[in-house]
Amino acid sequence: MTTWHWLGLLLLAVFAGAVVPFQSAINANLGRGLGHPLWATLASLTVSILVLLPVILALRLPLPSMAFITQAPMWMWAGGAFGVCFIALALILLPKLGASGFIALAMTGQILASLLLDHFGLFGLVERHLTAPRLLGVLMLIGGVALIQFSAAPAKALAAAG
Repeated sequence: MTTWHWLGLLLLAVFAGAVVPFQSAINANLGRGLGHPLWATLASLTVSILVLLPVILALRLPLPSMAFITQAPMWMWAGGAFGVCFIALALILLPKLGASGFIALAMTGQILASLLLDHFGLFGLVERHLTAPRLLGVLMLIGGVALIQFSAAPAKALAAAG
Protein backbone atom coordinates (compact mmCIF):
# COMPACT_ATOMS: atom_id res chain seq x y z
CA MET A 1 0.00 0.00 0.00
CA THR A 2 1.45 3.36 -1.00
CA THR A 3 1.92 6.22 1.46
CA TRP A 4 -0.69 8.30 -0.37
CA HIS A 5 -3.20 5.45 -0.29
CA TRP A 6 -2.60 4.97 3.43
CA LEU A 7 -2.92 8.73 4.04
CA GLY A 8 -6.19 8.74 2.09
CA LEU A 9 -7.54 5.94 4.28
CA LEU A 10 -6.54 7.84 7.41
CA LEU A 11 -8.26 10.99 6.19
CA LEU A 12 -11.42 9.04 5.34
CA ALA A 13 -11.41 7.60 8.89
CA VAL A 14 -11.11 11.13 10.31
CA PHE A 15 -13.99 12.23 8.08
CA ALA A 16 -16.08 9.25 9.27
CA GLY A 17 -15.51 10.37 12.84
CA ALA A 18 -16.15 14.02 12.03
CA VAL A 19 -19.66 13.37 10.70
CA VAL A 20 -20.80 11.70 13.95
CA PRO A 21 -21.23 14.86 16.06
CA PHE A 22 -23.04 16.55 13.16
CA GLN A 23 -25.37 13.56 12.82
CA SER A 24 -25.97 13.48 16.56
CA ALA A 25 -26.65 17.21 16.88
CA ILE A 26 -28.97 17.27 13.86
CA ASN A 27 -30.83 14.17 15.06
CA ALA A 28 -31.17 15.61 18.59
CA ASN A 29 -32.98 18.61 17.10
CA LEU A 30 -35.09 16.29 14.97
CA GLY A 31 -35.99 14.29 18.08
CA ARG A 32 -37.17 17.41 19.88
CA GLY A 33 -39.23 18.40 16.85
CA LEU A 34 -40.76 14.95 16.43
CA GLY A 35 -41.52 14.64 20.13
CA HIS A 36 -39.22 11.73 21.07
CA PRO A 37 -35.67 10.58 20.28
CA LEU A 38 -36.89 7.22 18.99
CA TRP A 39 -38.94 8.92 16.25
CA ALA A 40 -35.78 10.72 15.17
CA THR A 41 -33.88 7.42 15.26
CA LEU A 42 -36.48 5.89 12.94
CA ALA A 43 -36.37 8.94 10.67
CA SER A 44 -32.57 8.84 10.54
CA LEU A 45 -32.48 5.17 9.63
CA THR A 46 -35.22 5.66 7.02
CA VAL A 47 -33.23 8.47 5.39
CA SER A 48 -30.18 6.17 5.48
CA ILE A 49 -32.09 3.55 3.50
CA LEU A 50 -33.39 6.15 1.03
CA VAL A 51 -29.85 7.43 0.43
CA LEU A 52 -28.25 3.99 0.27
CA LEU A 53 -30.68 2.26 -2.11
CA PRO A 54 -29.96 4.53 -5.11
CA VAL A 55 -26.22 4.08 -4.53
CA ILE A 56 -26.63 0.29 -4.51
CA LEU A 57 -28.73 0.49 -7.69
CA ALA A 58 -26.29 2.87 -9.40
CA LEU A 59 -23.38 0.53 -8.63
CA ARG A 60 -25.45 -2.41 -9.93
CA LEU A 61 -24.49 -4.53 -6.95
CA PRO A 62 -25.66 -8.13 -7.15
CA LEU A 63 -28.26 -9.30 -4.68
CA PRO A 64 -26.84 -10.98 -1.56
CA SER A 65 -26.70 -14.76 -1.46
CA MET A 66 -29.83 -16.25 0.07
CA ALA A 67 -27.71 -19.17 1.26
CA PHE A 68 -25.57 -16.78 3.28
CA ILE A 69 -28.60 -14.89 4.60
CA THR A 70 -30.25 -18.08 5.87
CA GLN A 71 -27.05 -19.60 7.29
CA ALA A 72 -25.29 -16.57 8.80
CA PRO A 73 -24.91 -16.71 12.57
CA MET A 74 -27.29 -14.49 14.52
CA TRP A 75 -24.49 -12.23 15.80
CA MET A 76 -23.88 -11.00 12.25
CA TRP A 77 -27.25 -9.25 12.31
CA ALA A 78 -26.54 -7.35 15.55
CA GLY A 79 -24.91 -4.39 13.75
CA GLY A 80 -28.27 -2.82 13.03
CA ALA A 81 -29.29 -3.10 16.68
CA PHE A 82 -26.01 -1.47 17.73
CA GLY A 83 -26.67 1.31 15.21
CA VAL A 84 -30.10 1.97 16.70
CA CYS A 85 -28.58 1.94 20.18
CA PHE A 86 -25.92 4.50 19.24
CA ILE A 87 -28.28 6.82 17.40
CA ALA A 88 -30.95 6.74 20.12
CA LEU A 89 -28.43 7.26 22.95
CA ALA A 90 -26.76 10.08 21.03
CA LEU A 91 -30.13 11.81 20.68
CA ILE A 92 -30.80 11.49 24.39
CA LEU A 93 -27.32 12.23 25.76
CA LEU A 94 -25.85 14.83 23.38
CA PRO A 95 -28.14 17.66 24.55
CA LYS A 96 -27.28 16.85 28.18
CA LEU A 97 -23.51 16.28 27.81
CA GLY A 98 -22.78 18.62 24.90
CA ALA A 99 -21.32 17.49 21.59
CA SER A 100 -17.72 17.29 22.78
CA GLY A 101 -18.65 15.55 26.02
CA PHE A 102 -20.86 12.95 24.38
CA ILE A 103 -18.42 12.23 21.55
CA ALA A 104 -15.46 12.07 23.94
CA LEU A 105 -17.25 9.57 26.17
CA ALA A 106 -18.56 7.59 23.20
CA MET A 107 -15.02 7.51 21.83
CA THR A 108 -13.79 6.13 25.17
CA GLY A 109 -16.27 3.28 24.84
CA GLN A 110 -15.20 2.73 21.24
CA ILE A 111 -11.53 2.61 22.19
CA LEU A 112 -12.05 0.17 25.06
CA ALA A 113 -14.26 -2.12 22.98
CA SER A 114 -11.84 -1.89 20.05
CA LEU A 115 -8.97 -3.02 22.27
CA LEU A 116 -10.94 -6.14 23.21
CA LEU A 117 -11.91 -6.84 19.61
CA ASP A 118 -8.29 -6.44 18.44
CA HIS A 119 -6.65 -8.27 21.32
CA PHE A 120 -8.79 -11.37 20.96
CA GLY A 121 -9.34 -11.14 17.20
CA LEU A 122 -13.10 -11.25 17.72
CA PHE A 123 -15.56 -11.45 14.82
CA GLY A 124 -12.85 -12.45 12.36
CA LEU A 125 -10.56 -9.46 12.98
CA VAL A 126 -6.80 -9.89 12.88
CA GLU A 127 -5.35 -10.20 16.40
CA ARG A 128 -3.49 -7.10 17.52
CA HIS A 129 -2.41 -7.78 21.06
CA LEU A 130 -2.47 -5.13 23.75
CA THR A 131 1.10 -3.90 24.18
CA ALA A 132 2.54 -1.35 26.58
CA PRO A 133 2.68 1.40 23.90
CA ARG A 134 -0.93 0.71 22.86
CA LEU A 135 -2.05 0.77 26.49
CA LEU A 136 -0.21 4.07 27.04
CA GLY A 137 -1.91 5.51 23.96
CA VAL A 138 -5.32 4.45 25.26
CA LEU A 139 -4.63 5.91 28.70
CA MET A 140 -3.57 9.18 27.05
CA LEU A 141 -6.76 9.24 24.96
CA ILE A 142 -8.91 8.54 28.01
CA GLY A 143 -7.04 11.29 29.89
CA GLY A 144 -7.85 13.65 27.01
CA VAL A 145 -11.48 12.59 27.15
CA ALA A 146 -11.56 13.37 30.88
CA LEU A 147 -10.09 16.82 30.23
CA ILE A 148 -12.69 17.51 27.53
CA GLN A 149 -15.63 16.34 29.62
CA PHE A 150 -14.75 17.68 33.04
CA SER A 151 -13.05 20.96 32.24
CA ALA A 152 -15.97 22.59 30.44
CA ALA A 153 -18.70 24.07 32.59
CA PRO A 154 -22.07 24.49 30.88
CA ALA A 155 -22.66 28.07 29.69
CA LYS A 156 -25.86 28.37 31.80
CA ALA A 157 -23.91 27.46 34.97
CA LEU A 158 -21.25 30.05 34.13
CA ALA A 159 -23.88 32.73 33.50
CA ALA A 160 -25.64 31.95 36.80
CA ALA A 161 -22.34 32.10 38.70
CA GLY A 162 -21.40 35.47 37.17
